[in-house]
Amino acid sequence: MTYCLGIYLKEGLVFASDSRTNAGVDHIATFRKMTIFEKVGQRVYFLLSAGNLGTSQAVVNHLTRNLGDKTSSINLYATKNMFEAAEMIGDVLRDVHAKHGDHVRAAHADPGADFLFGGQVKGGKHRLFHIYSAGNFIEASPETPCLQIGETKYGKPILDRVITHNLALENAVKVTFLSFDATMRSNLSVGLPMDIATYREGKLKVDRHVVVTEADQYHAEIRRNYNSGLIELFRSLPTPPWLS
Repeated sequence: MTYCLGIYLKEGLVFASDSRTNAGVDHIATFRKMTIFEKVGQRVYFLLSAGNLGTSQAVVNHLTRNLGDKTSSINLYATKNMFEAAEMIGDVLRDVHAKHGDHVRAAHADPGADFLFGGQVKGGKHRLFHIYSAGNFIEASPETPCLQIGETKYGKPILDRVITHNLALENAVKVTFLSFDATMRSNLSVGLPMDIATYREGKLKVDRHVVVTEADQYHAEIRRNYNSGLIELFRSLPTPPWLS
């Protein structure tokens, strides 16, 4: 399992993904779940995946090997807008399912994979989509600015309380750290390293992309301060009057 998050802001986009695919007492596997396609000044795409690793890697490989190939029908750099690019990814995902899905199910495994896809094409707006395993998709909006895939339940409450479309990008990154900390604390199948990327509207290039490891001092500090702050807040809450 993994956890991926995309946040759609007036100011831009924030993406984050962990890299753990399987966890147990004697087996922890790590694969990066974020792929960035960038043609500076023209377009930038962020693609995050959760679900069957074979399915998601096949989709990414199909998209990557045909970049810039004008003779291919699968060329993300030839798409006219974000919607067309999302449709292309959905089509590739369906093709992968058609080729391998029955064989994966015969092996008693789930071939499903979901994607978060966002970015901007020159002349259009920055956008964010959740592409489902069936190849169809929904789009984030100012009213629903957060999209999650994978192990979503533990990191959702803090997002619901804090994230709005008008939130500053820097604050959205802080909330992202807290959302992932809550998830990693409660679920062994999500863990570091974690990719975090930001995009500022209209720039048509990656703003920041960092890989957070166990040695990251900011991650340790925000985790420690948030934990101690929660404990202090809890202790300051009044006792129910019917117990006093």
